[in-house]
Amino acid sequence: MITAKVRCVLKALCLGVTGLSVLALTGCEQADQSANTAEILRQDEANQFAQVVPGKEWKFPQDHLSHPEFRTEWWYLTANLESEEGETFGVQWTLFRFANDAREGTGWNSPHMFMAHTVVTTKDKIWHAERFARGGIGQAGVTQNPYRAWLDNWSWRSYGDSPFPGRLQFADDDMVADLAIRNTGALVFQGDNGYSKKHPTADIASYYYSAPFLKLNGTLMLDGKSYRVKGDGWYDREWSSEGLTEKQEGWDWFSVHLDDGRALMVYQIREKESQPYYFGSLSWPDGKTILLQPEDIRLTPVSYVAQGGKDTPINWRIDIPTQQIQLEVDVVRKEQWLPFVFSYWEGPIKVSGSHLGQGFMELTGY
Repeated sequence: MITAKVRCVLKALCLGVTGLSVLALTGCEQADQSANTAEILRQDEANQFAQVVPGKEWKFPQDHLSHPEFRTEWWYLTANLESEEGETFGVQWTLFRFANDAREGTGWNSPHMFMAHTVVTTKDKIWHAERFARGGIGQAGVTQNPYRAWLDNWSWRSYGDSPFPGRLQFADDDMVADLAIRNTGALVFQGDNGYSKKHPTADIASYYYSAPFLKLNGTLMLDGKSYRVKGDGWYDREWSSEGLTEKQEGWDWFSVHLDDGRALMVYQIREKESQPYYFGSLSWPDGKTILLQPEDIRLTPVSYVAQGGKDTPINWRIDIPTQQIQLEVDVVRKEQWLPFVFSYWEGPIKVSGSHLGQGFMELTGY
């Protein structure tokens, strides 16, 4: 089920209300509950859209672009950056596309709706913003020749057909970013050549690939102060038409750059009255990847923090015995529950134990 707040926003977009005025013009601010991201992935209309099946033949640059025959997709960047003075920053930029109908339309008849999130985090403060747009009218979209993914003035663009090398720019009140992005490693196709199962028995999956070996540099302007920054980034692309079963409640996702140069991704999807479903990967810049099976991964919450009426696990232990990996996860900032329409916890992390490293953690459905 979708909460009243989600229905309110999507209805407003369908009626042609655009941009930041969505909430104000529809009265969504009066809703008494926030949705979590899992809810949009359990809508009943999934069967009218294209289905995710094994054996996909990947084609680039086309698969960097939108896949309108599927209901949901996102373009997702996280980065751990450091200033010349040694200050650290977590940066997140995400563009989402949702479709309310499998039939195509142009202009105002387009069934596609876009949402974007930008977040910058330090140990002392978080800056965040959320925007909405209609597809088909030029306010948001993903195009090639050259590549561009945008919503309003939040834009990732390049000079070629690929996102890399590219430039990400966004601005909202006291948060401005201008970052150059280059890819220094191979793409990682999660699961079975990008066919990423989300349940041990149900026929639910997504198409999912990552670029975990990104280098970023540029500037952040926060509360009027400018910082020259550089660091490591991680890019995920994922799309599907049905993301979760009715019993699945949400997920916990970790992306980590280890101090030996490898990239680790581990993921669990929680389910009522059942064990979580685990999957992940361990990758090298030269393209070598070890796929982690459910029996390879153990994720254990260590401590919780109460915020917004939710008990959120913010410290974790990651154990992958087959790879001699035992990590303790610590967050940069505890109060990181993002009060978006689809609310979730997202923020930078540091790891210690068998390896040192840094990355990001996303928690949904709490």
